[in-house]
Amino acid sequence: MSIRWDTRNKRWRFEFDRVIEGRRQRTSRLLPQGWTQAQADAFDRKESGRLYAVGTGIQPADPLIDDAVLHYLRDKSHLKSFVSARENLGQIAWAYSGKPFSALPQVAKLISDTREGVRAGVILKPATIKNRLALLKAACRWGWKKHAMCQSDPTGRMQLPEVRNERHVYASRKQMLQLARAADRPDVRALIRTAFYTGMRLGELMRVEVSGGALHLSDTKNGDRRSIPAHPRIATCLRYLPLAAGKRTLQAGYARARRAVGLGHVRIHDLRHSAASEMVNAGVGLFTVGAVLGHKDARSTKRYSHLTSDTLADAVGTIGRRKSPHTAKEKDRPKAA
Repeated sequence: MSIRWDTRNKRWRFEFDRVIEGRRQRTSRLLPQGWTQAQADAFDRKESGRLYAVGTGIQPADPLIDDAVLHYLRDKSHLKSFVSARENLGQIAWAYSGKPFSALPQVAKLISDTREGVRAGVILKPATIKNRLALLKAACRWGWKKHAMCQSDPTGRMQLPEVRNERHVYASRKQMLQLARAADRPDVRALIRTAFYTGMRLGELMRVEVSGGALHLSDTKNGDRRSIPAHPRIATCLRYLPLAAGKRTLQAGYARARRAVGLGHVRIHDLRHSAASEMVNAGVGLFTVGAVLGHKDARSTKRYSHLTSDTLADAVGTIGRRKSPHTAKEKDRPKAA
């Protein structure tokens, strides 16, 4: 028997240590919390058989997903997102624990199946399912690329669900001013106006540095430094930056303002989308909009492409249009004083 009760972790542990065909096969693994001895014994029989087959060359090694996850978490412990990644991968361990890379397609299907999630006591939203599967995929690819756990990409047949949950709520300048005037805290007014005129997130406004007429972020979501020129209309707001109040205090103040003017559907983050909307509708290219918002991936900015329909219509309308001989080019016209 390769199963023993781990008193420290209060879980069953699988320990295999054999010399097969002159080579030592050794592994130790904690089994999922809550497993009965019958489940542990069943795992022992299956995994011991697999290891004997690998040792004798009957079947090639099929690494376990657990090992890839452990490698990934050890190597990524320095990232800001480490705690979140560890928690999210732990939440789906019920589906992948003790299973080999070859079972990844079935594991992904199991996690995506809402009924299985309910049975496991985990009810997830589609976007959460996709995010957790993306993490699992990243962990297994990391095991393949960085730790040579297998010969080819193990996630090739792994399917991630399609999720379309982008919010398309945009506040006009008039609505933004209504919110700012209704705010009962000056720092909340500064938050509303600055978010609208810079596209910055709440968390970014709480750590932004102001100097030289620009707003600077040394540490952003994607890890790159970002600087945004301060719009003249937020000059009076700069004295409140970075926002010093707690996040909950600012959110509560904003909630009171939006209720006061009947704009309960407009969230703080929607002000960021509104900044993008204003720029796109003014004819600013998506590449530039993405640079202002700090998007590292062009796909993040593509969500605003539908706002360019009028601009595209104007552009298409110029095709084949004859210029009037009496109309001077815009650049040749004298500028008004």
